[in-house]
Amino acid sequence: MQLLLHIPDALADRFKQAVPSRKRSDFVARLLEKALPVEEDPLYLAALAVEQDAVLNAEMREWREGLIADGIRGVEEMEENADATR
Repeated sequence: MQLLLHIPDALADRFKQAVPSRKRSDFVARLLEKALPVEEDPLYLAALAVEQDAVLNAEMREWREGLIADGIRGVEEMEENADATR
């Protein structure tokens, strides 16, 4: 598969100088393999499940809003954060 990526010119120049032309695809593939989460990783799957759990997210939102309005910060900040998450 081919992908078109846009990167800054200075970074592209460094990339071309550091990695020979016939080795660039392999180089990028190795970097992506290291950087991207493995879908079978139990921690990654648990994090996905937490993100998709509507009940848990609602409870976490209640806690977050309750802690924001704990008297240390103003109500205005709580309202700004609530607007930002919607």
